[in-house]
Amino acid sequence: MTAKIIDGKALAKKMQGQLAEKVAQLKAQHGIVPGLVVILVGDNPASQVYVRNKERSALAAGFTSETVRLSDSISQEELLAVIEKYNQDPAFHGILVQLPLPSHINDKRVILAIDPKKDVDGFHPMNTGHLWSGRPLMVPCTPAGIMEMFREYQVDLEGKNAVIVGRSNIVGKPMAQLLLDKNATVTLTHSRTRHLARVCKRADVLIVAIGQGNFVTKDYVKEGAVVIDVGMNRDDDDGKLIGDVKFDEVAKLASLLTPVPGGVGPMTITMLLEQTYQAALRSVSL
Repeated sequence: MTAKIIDGKALAKKMQGQLAEKVAQLKAQHGIVPGLVVILVGDNPASQVYVRNKERSALAAGFTSETVRLSDSISQEELLAVIEKYNQDPAFHGILVQLPLPSHINDKRVILAIDPKKDVDGFHPMNTGHLWSGRPLMVPCTPAGIMEMFREYQVDLEGKNAVIVGRSNIVGKPMAQLLLDKNATVTLTHSRTRHLARVCKRADVLIVAIGQGNFVTKDYVKEGAVVIDVGMNRDDDDGKLIGDVKFDEVAKLASLLTPVPGGVGPMTITMLLEQTYQAALRSVSL
């Protein structure tokens, strides 16, 4: 078996095209343009790239887009004041603070400071509470994007064994809940899981998000499994971008597989924009 490749780039392009139409309609009917502000503290090169991509995609979809670049010497109080300014500004429906933050700033305090209605990353405890009680409103963008991939590629999750490698608040934990909502049987594994390869090999759907290049080999994958690679790493040998899954090996076993790059990444930005649009839409009916 050779895996069919899940083309996240093409799906993102399709969804962003549909989003641009919805944004034009919202503007025509209600005079509202979705507004997204990204707050970037310091000059982390990877963060700079992410932020540029987000801004480009937001503008292409017809959003109001603003990037606030702050020095990494900014105090926590000053950063909280910037967030509060955008909480109060009705022109902005989505606020995203790019992580990681400098060590002197408490990221939990920062996440708590964002108005939950504008928390398009879905990290505020009120939004994680909605998710875990089965009423998702704002959902972390990477798991939300993966669910769209399953929908597009008609992956039936009901009754399937789904294994997630990695228990982060950004991917692993919210992913587990979204899969449960679709009636999958979910196993959430991590660095202390015993016999990890054996557990993974039982999976009909395997989602890997641990940040270790080429960690998952063919020994972890059963034939016909759907494999989603969330990892983004640099290969030590040639500096190329690689995922957490050893692509060439696993492609011979899986039925569906995401590439890196061009798989999950483009969908994350798409869902960020989709949730900003949804927040703008909700503001109409408030």
